[in-house]
Amino acid sequence: MRAKRALTVTPMLPFNSTSIAVLVFVTLQRLGELLYAHRNESRLRRRGAIEHAPEHYWAIVALHGAWLAGLWLLAPQQPIDLVWLTIFIGLQGLRFWVLATLKDRWTTRIIVLPGAPLIRTGLYRLMPHPNYAIVAGEVFSLPMAFGLHAYAVLFSLINAYVLAIRIRAENRALRAEGSSLAG
Repeated sequence: MRAKRALTVTPMLPFNSTSIAVLVFVTLQRLGELLYAHRNESRLRRRGAIEHAPEHYWAIVALHGAWLAGLWLLAPQQPIDLVWLTIFIGLQGLRFWVLATLKDRWTTRIIVLPGAPLIRTGLYRLMPHPNYAIVAGEVFSLPMAFGLHAYAVLFSLINAYVLAIRIRAENRALRAEGSSLAG
């Protein structure tokens, strides 16, 4: 007589609807920004803008893609820390301010319109690269909102490395095209 095997069922962790809603928002926001950036890139190129340092763009795409994909894998089951979520939401206000300030010059690539004056309004009055500071805050604060502390630190370190390359390249591009970074 054969013994019956017991069927073991591993219970799935319940999804947190707030976590899912936040991830949907961020995903749709990033996709919308990519479309907006592509439109702006096309318009800038038609006006004679030049792309600089495209060789590291893949690293930015890979970093942000991995960051978001990892959050989709790890965060849906996590409770939300409202303090960190509030910080992340506050950063969205600053992000929209940067987008509104740069208007059609906002892109995800380094594209410089020769002779165009450097933007010195909005947050750009206070610092030369506010968008990168905001992105650094987002890369850290959103995983923290899900209690993913090691994830926040890991991606923040990788982001800092990529941004160091990016900011140097962007500063060189602005100088090469006649924009002044002194301010």
